[in-house]
Formats: sequence, C-alpha cells, structure tokens
Amino acid sequence: MLMKSPTQSLTEQLSARFAERIRNRLLAPGSRLPSVRQCAEQNGVSPSTVVAAYDQLLAQGLVEARKNRGFFVRENSPAADRVAGEGLGADLATESAAANWSTAHWFAMRAAGRASPGVSPVNATALIRGMFHKISDKPQPGMGVFPSEWLESTFMPAAVRKVTNSRSLQDFSLQYGEPLGDAHLRRLLAKKLSTLNVHTVPEHIITTVGATHALDIVSRTLLRPGDPVMVEEPGWAVEFARLAALGMRILPVPRRADGPDLEVMARYCEVHQPKLYVSVSVFHNPTGYCLSPGSAHRVLQLANQHNFHVVEDDTYSHIAPEHATRLTALDGLQRTIYVSGFAKILAPNWRIGYLAAPPNLVEPLLDTKLLATLTTPALLEKALALCIEQGQLRRHAERIRTRLDAARSRSVKLALQAGCTFAAEPVGLFGWVDTGVDTDALAQRMLDEGYLLAPGALFHAERKPSTLMRINFATTQEAAFWQIFQQVVAAMK
Repeated sequence: MLMKSPTQSLTEQLSARFAERIRNRLLAPGSRLPSVRQCAEQNGVSPSTVVAAYDQLLAQGLVEARKNRGFFVRENSPAADRVAGEGLGADLATESAAANWSTAHWFAMRAAGRASPGVSPVNATALIRGMFHKISDKPQPGMGVFPSEWLESTFMPAAVRKVTNSRSLQDFSLQYGEPLGDAHLRRLLAKKLSTLNVHTVPEHIITTVGATHALDIVSRTLLRPGDPVMVEEPGWAVEFARLAALGMRILPVPRRADGPDLEVMARYCEVHQPKLYVSVSVFHNPTGYCLSPGSAHRVLQLANQHNFHVVEDDTYSHIAPEHATRLTALDGLQRTIYVSGFAKILAPNWRIGYLAAPPNLVEPLLDTKLLATLTTPALLEKALALCIEQGQLRRHAERIRTRLDAARSRSVKLALQAGCTFAAEPVGLFGWVDTGVDTDALAQRMLDEGYLLAPGALFHAERKPSTLMRINFATTQEAAFWQIFQQVVAAMK
C-alpha cells in the first residue's frame, strides 16, 4: 500500500515505483502494466491516481499506450537503451537474451489465451538483476545463490594477499596466463574430481570464466545454428535462452525424480537426431532431484547408440554427496563433458569455472576459449588453488552444508504451515513448491511487498501458467515472508 507523504504525492510514488522496476529490468521490455483498476486495488489508490502515474511514465518515455490493450513497457525505452550500453559483460548479455526470449514466449502464450492478462512475466533477467539492484533489504526467495553473509570468510582475502605478495606476481601479471588455465589449480581439480569417481588428468581440464562460460564453450564448439539440443524441463531459464540465442532447436525432456523421461529422449533420438543433452544430474535446478544409476546407464546407452554428447552441469557439487550418481563417473569422460564452478560456494565475483573433457575434444574446446577470452585470470586461479590446497574450501563447504540443512528444515516447516506443498522432496538449495495459485500473478503481487519470486513458468522452455515456484531455502527461513505470502495468496483466491 502507498502512504501519503508531505514530500511526494501518491501519483509520484506510484510512478517512481514502476520507473525503478523498468530501469532495473524487473519489468521486461514488452511486458504489460496492470490495468488501471487492478493497479488501483493493489496499491489502495484511486483509478485517477493510477492514470496520472501512467501519464508520467508515458512522458518519461518508459511505457507506451496501446489502444484497447493497456500500457506496455517500451521495447526501446531510454532506460533500456542506457542499460544496453553499459557493457555489463558476457554473462549479463546472455541473461538479457533470456529476458527477450521468455517475454516473447509469454506473449505467444497470452495470444493463445494461456497467460493471465495484465500480469507481466518475471524472467531470468529479473532474477539476475535482482542480485545487482536490490528491490528491498529483505531476503529474496527467488535468488539462485547463497546470501552474501554466508559466504564471508577470512581465508579468501588472505589467499589473495599471499599470491599478490609473491615475487612472481609481476611475472604472471605482465603476460597472458596458460591457455588451459593455471597448472597447479588444474592438478588440484583433477584430484578433487577423483573423489567423485571422475578420473581425468590436468591436461584434459580447461578453466573458464564461471560455469556458464564453460557451458557456452561446449555449445559453440559442438553445435551449429539449427542443431537440436535436449534440455531438462523444468530447467534453468538462462540455459534455455542461451541455446535459443545461438539458434539451436530446444527439445525439452521432462525431468523426473530418478532422471530424464527416457521414452521422450528415445523418441527425440529417433526423430531429431540431437547433437547434445544438457543435464544437472545432482541437486537438479529447480526440483532438487538426483539421477539414479539405472537412468544414468540408459542415458549413456542412448548417447552411444545415437552419437550425441552429454554435458553434465555439476554446479552444486560442493553441497552434494560425493557418492551421488554422476554421468561422467559412469562414462569415464568418453561422451560426457563435466562442468562445474566456484561462484555458488565461494566467491561469485571471482568467476572461476572449469570443464573436464574427452581427450579428442580438449583442443577444439580450448580453441573456442582462446577466441572468446584468450586466457583466464591467473591471479584468482592461483588464490583459489591455495584455498583448495590448504583445505579451507572443504571446511567452508562443510559449514555451508550444515547451515543449509538447518535453514531447509525451518523453511520447509514454514512453507507447509503457509499452505504450500512440495512437488519434490526438499533437498539441496532449492525447493519446488506448489502454491495453489498462478505464480506469475503471485510474483507481481509479491514484488509490491519487496520480494522477488521465481515463478514456475520461468523454468519451462515455453512459458506457460504454473502454480509452482522455486524457493531458496537459505532466504525463506523467516516467518515474515511467509506471513505476507499467505496474505497475498488469500487475496488472490
């Protein structure tokens, strides 16, 4: 609810609220603002106040009015143009593609009568931008990362100081690093992978600028525009968007508790002859499912029979059991490529990821890396190697797992009390929750309360209405969120 203020009218407050969301891409270009009546009811103001606020947004060039349809965020608004020119980097460019792609699908669904009118889609970009532009100081249920206070440590700055104080700093700073990545780090990564029964050598490991960069290197090396790619559904919205932006044909494979729907995969193989299958085997995002040995064996049989590669994204390996089934462990890195990183568990801004590949693919993958980034930052790779070698990363991960277990227990209890059910067993970082209401509409209502949600439609290759949402157990363990959640859901019903 908006409150009267001596310094700002209700019209100005409402206009400023929408303007801020548009500038931060929490409302994507092309999305529709609530109708005048809906907006008035949601914010406790008169329709004339809403009309005046929308007029201010029109004057600022942030929205456009479409006859008999309402008000829409301009595709080429000044805010959008400014953000596009700020050079936010390769990762954010990918997420921007996610916004355009998911919004386009939302409008397609709306045209077909399957999207709620007046509801603007929350998309992958909105979630990512929420990490850069806080919509409030409240813990955010839709975030895909641990809270920053969980990741605070003294050993990381100490490792950087030690590396920068070494006599070799000038030597490795004034020249490019090793093409494959820091040799010492790659030796430690090979040793770490052996604990997961993924056996490789340092020469078959390539460091990258985060796990997303590793996935992109694989796609750009193995695929050409128009190639069919199998992806898990529900799945990671940015991965859908990234592949679509590269011109790939996305073949969504339903993800079940024990693994992908093997019948659907087999049909795709017969009809489309896919080139690649992208999988999150352990602590799947958003469901938390883990692959069973039987399903893994069958997937590898299909890969061999139909000549496609498998990319295993093990982003959550640091909080997952070592004994969990991994495709790369069973395959021995023959048709599989292993991808992981350290942003989730250690330092998001260090952007260190890596991939382990079959011997015959190492050189082509390295060529793609060199064309994109030349090499990766040696200083941070050396600091990371120090954290791994001294056991500090392992102990840090153990503390995070313990803290997450306690948070998950509290979050699950509160979610059940709020009337939710879990569509999958609560494990890992994320919960896959059934709310009983359209979560696209719910997400927009909760945005007014200062909370950014991750609605279920976001995790499908073609956006469609859903009552599911993904929650982050680390950021949903406070009763205050669930109390507001209950109030908004009750109002919607």
